[in-house]
Amino acid sequence: MKKLYFLLPFVLLSCKSAISTVNEKSKSGSKPVEVVYKVDETEVSEFLKFLSSDELEGRETGTKGIEKAAVFLEDFLNKNNIKPYFKTYRDTLTNFKSPAYNIVGVLEGTDPVLKKEFVVLSAHYDHIGVEKNKNDDRINNGANDDASGVTAVAQMAKYFSKTQSNKRSILFVFFAGEEKGLLGSKSLVQKLKKKDFNLYAQLNIEMIGVPMKRDYLAYITGFDKSNMAEKINQYTGKNTIGFLPKEAEYQLFYRSDNYSFYEAFKKPCQSISTFDFENFEFYHHVSDEFKLMDIPHMTSFIQEFLPAVTQIASSPTEEITMK
Repeated sequence: MKKLYFLLPFVLLSCKSAISTVNEKSKSGSKPVEVVYKVDETEVSEFLKFLSSDELEGRETGTKGIEKAAVFLEDFLNKNNIKPYFKTYRDTLTNFKSPAYNIVGVLEGTDPVLKKEFVVLSAHYDHIGVEKNKNDDRINNGANDDASGVTAVAQMAKYFSKTQSNKRSILFVFFAGEEKGLLGSKSLVQKLKKKDFNLYAQLNIEMIGVPMKRDYLAYITGFDKSNMAEKINQYTGKNTIGFLPKEAEYQLFYRSDNYSFYEAFKKPCQSISTFDFENFEFYHHVSDEFKLMDIPHMTSFIQEFLPAVTQIASSPTEEITMK
């Protein structure tokens, strides 16, 4: 999560194997989407544990630690048959002084027409690195911010690879440079614009490692900017997305990688999170560690979002629109 002066930011998702089916009636939006695929809690735990381990030294952009994370993510995408979007999985940042990379994979849609449209599922895999002080614990592991979001997107990638339930093409993006000022997303959107990238919607996941004590699972940034919250709830058949007043107060819509995409494409591009300024006190702190993450919550979070991302990637018409 990018630090902006004294303000805090953002959002969500994760999966296993089986098969996914979409209720035929859901195509009209009349009923929730049915998914039988089950997210594997052990896989969620193991993925998050490595990504937030001391070995990666806080994943600061341009360091050896984030390089290890990049290799880990490349191997995961390759293992799950997600192809590189560019010549390789690595998308070099054009706006950072030393070599740094977004990791970008693509899964082509199954529909000959709809596959020309893209859904972007994303999270940032960088964090803020190692403290300069002499304390015993100097590593900002960034388990919640945003290894949790990366875990969710990775498990979604596995789900779609196993089930082939996406009629639209999906870009899976792990951003570097978010903590440096949204640099990874800013760099990538310029390249995509030159390719006449046909974006349908972006779902960005930020800080989903701990649950909220509210009557909804997560909140969305820029709640009133599109009908995405309404459609997600329709697709899941649950009170999945709610409105968080703090999100509007702090204008979180503008403070994560969704904004770079919105600014470039003017399409529904929003972040989802369960960090509500009350449930986690270690934002940008060395105590943001794996042991504090609620793995059952993360697993159920990802599971609950699978119907939503399935329908976003497969609705026959553009159901998600700007207001």
